[in-house]
Formats: sequence, C-alpha cells, structure tokens
Amino acid sequence: MSEKNSSSFVGMTPSGDAELGKVQLAPEVLEVIIGIATNEIKGVANTRGNFATGVAEKFGKVMHGKGVKTEWSKEGLTIDVYCVIEYGFSVPEIAKKIQEKVRDAIFHMTSLETKEVNIHITGIQLEAGTETV
Repeated sequence: MSEKNSSSFVGMTPSGDAELGKVQLAPEVLEVIIGIATNEIKGVANTRGNFATGVAEKFGKVMHGKGVKTEWSKEGLTIDVYCVIEYGFSVPEIAKKIQEKVRDAIFHMTSLETKEVNIHITGIQLEAGTETV
C-alpha cells in the first residue's frame, strides 16, 4: 500500500512581516498520522499492508503508515485507507468514524484540507489472530 505520488506536500507559509521559508511534509509523515488515527478507532483490527511491511513487522518494527495511500492533486489531498475491522461492529459506522478521525487529525496537525478520505474494508477479524477476507 503506502504509495507515494508526490515527493512532498507544501504547507502554509507563516503569516506576518518576515518570510521564514516554506514548510514541506514528506508523504510518510501524513501516512503515519493517518495510520495512528485509524488504529485509534474501536472496531478497527488493523490496517492492511503489503509484503514488505509484513516482513518489517515480523522483525519488530512498527509500521504506522501501512495500509495508507495518499495522492496530492490540484483539487486537494486524496487518502485511501485499507483496513480490517473486528466482527460485530457496523461497517458503515466504523468507516464514517475513520473518515472523521483522519480528516480531523490531518487538519489539526498539518492545516491541510482533504478532498477525499476513502475507506476500503479488506476483511473481518473473527477472533484474535484469525481473519476472513
């Protein structure tokens, strides 16, 4: 997942008389913010990564940005989140909560407005350690 379509995101320039320069965010920063916000939602079992993130996690590295794809265009920031939810939770409710939490986290930490936050449910976790796709 964790695809990057832009080398960096340019943030707002500081207001005031003195121009201090530009603030740039690496796509990985946004992916970490999104991943943490997603995993804070009750009912989200985990986010879905690719083979490389799976191998890294086997060696004990925590990959907060896995299962997240960001794309920056002229219209704005588009976010895709791929996640697995726990059995017994409402899919529409969980998806709505993820969208709201991600949008708020991105805005409050970076002042960036998001164009879209798309949620892709890739599976349901029935019990700890098992997953149905």
